[in-house]
Amino acid sequence: MKTKEETALKIAQFLLQIKAIKLNLKTPYSWASGWKSPIYCDNRITLSYPAIRTYIRQEFVNIINEDFGDIDVIAGVATGGIAHGALVAQDLGLPFVYVRSSAKDHGLTNKIEGVIESRQSVIVIEDLISTGGSSMKAVEALRDTGANVKGLISIFNYGFKVAEDTFKKAACSVHSLSNYNYLIDQALADDYIREKDLAVLKKWRENPADWKNK
Repeated sequence: MKTKEETALKIAQFLLQIKAIKLNLKTPYSWASGWKSPIYCDNRITLSYPAIRTYIRQEFVNIINEDFGDIDVIAGVATGGIAHGALVAQDLGLPFVYVRSSAKDHGLTNKIEGVIESRQSVIVIEDLISTGGSSMKAVEALRDTGANVKGLISIFNYGFKVAEDTFKKAACSVHSLSNYNYLIDQALADDYIREKDLAVLKKWRENPADWKNK
């Protein structure tokens, strides 16, 4: 049986191989938040690789079965968590819903698409956790329906303290298949980065909002 560390490193290796995660210390990426970053992550790319998306689905299912037990509904967070969540729901034979970033401005003005009832237990599927803000909005929207959100699972987690504090305050259990520390370990092992790059990457993760690559 694979350990969680083995799974985390394998996921990191996959993300690097297919360039779902890109590392560039010389020309940092600009995030929507305005942050400058030496790393950019787009896990939607994994959907184009059947073997990788299957591996991700299986590991999501393993976590649900091992750590959460019986679940009534799987919920995906728009947009990156929708396809992966639907695959997990199909594997488990469970209903699926997805949560929009904001309510529609027309029609029924839904924020949650699909059928969910009060007191049903839910696992939320997310592709990526950075600050945790969008993930928590989805959790809160589900809780507002009376659903019991038992936890949230993501493919990748940057491990920012702001996200950790947000989930802790909301009493929301979080599991991630891989994270920033495993990514850096795997990137070093596979020669995507060098030893001298580690200090820069560590400094960025400690204070991404004010980071400047000098």
